[in-house]
Amino acid sequence: MDRLDFSVLWRGENPQLIAKGLATMMELTLAAWLLAAVLGTALALARMAPSRGPRGLVAAYVEYHQNVPMLVQLFLWYFGIPMLLPLEWQQWINRHGSEFFFAFLAIGLAMAAYVSEGLRGGIRSIPASQLEAARALGLSYLQSFRLVVLPQAVRIAWPTFVNHTVLLSKNTSLAMAVGVAELTYVTREIESNSFKTVEVYLFATLAYLVVSLLIMAGGGLVERRLRLPSR
Repeated sequence: MDRLDFSVLWRGENPQLIAKGLATMMELTLAAWLLAAVLGTALALARMAPSRGPRGLVAAYVEYHQNVPMLVQLFLWYFGIPMLLPLEWQQWINRHGSEFFFAFLAIGLAMAAYVSEGLRGGIRSIPASQLEAARALGLSYLQSFRLVVLPQAVRIAWPTFVNHTVLLSKNTSLAMAVGVAELTYVTREIESNSFKTVEVYLFATLAYLVVSLLIMAGGGLVERRLRLPSR
């Protein structure tokens, strides 16, 4: 059996390719996370609204994104949605990195469904009397949620957010299917040129593991700072 040779990882331009792949993965993770956090919060608030209309729309949104494979959603955004846009829009998007843009949208929109459900669970754990007291003090419905309920819900749901962030970072590997040069795409290119399958994919495995552990460690530090005194 041939001995493992990891020197392929630092030959020629491979270190630069790997660094660029890691950077692209981080950029995609951050962009999709911001979209998921903002939209997920809005969806959670809409899901808790007294009106049935918004609750039904959010429920349908969550069911779609949680039950359709993310890769299929990515293909729909990258291959399907552009066909519905005016030609000028298609050309503009193509000139400005359509692969990254649609991968960011697909992953961020999908993960927003998971974030909204995690946050909704945190909101439901807050006693209704706190919302009623805030309304009695003259705060509007949105102000009551923003100033009283939401900060506590985020603290409670934070471990779930961390898990979703880890899942999101791993799901960025799906972007290789539409040509985004993130870590998985780069390692596949290096493997195709060097035929060092075990070495290259073992490195990719360890890289994703390290990133996931760092996210969980960072999330743990934030969780300890956000923890409620009674918990």
